[in-house]
Amino acid sequence: MVGGEWPHAMMEPHRGALVAQAIARKLAQAMFDQGLSANALARRSGVNRQVITNVLNGTVWADTLTVIDLEGALGVILWPDHVQWRIPAAGEAPEGYNDEAEGTSAAGSSAPDSVG
Repeated sequence: MVGGEWPHAMMEPHRGALVAQAIARKLAQAMFDQGLSANALARRSGVNRQVITNVLNGTVWADTLTVIDLEGALGVILWPDHVQWRIPAAGEAPEGYNDEAEGTSAAGSSAPDSVG
């Protein structure tokens, strides 16, 4: 992390870290939108409550099967469309990055999926 608080911090230029951050933001937003606690989502998804909390806090990066189980329980795609992202230099926000909503940059590349 370059600065700020997870999951809205400015990240080092590492695609995996940016994807993990986007997943954590989308997970938090989906839980908020559906009024779900970590305990309730754990019961619904079969994912351990502590794993959910750790993903939200950024202490672990969710594995593929965890993301699939959470997406199925929430009915929301958590995995961001990161293929078109231009990975920034250290301390620079990704092109088209918008922490308020998902969006597309002027160049048409997908921005990191985020929640606002």
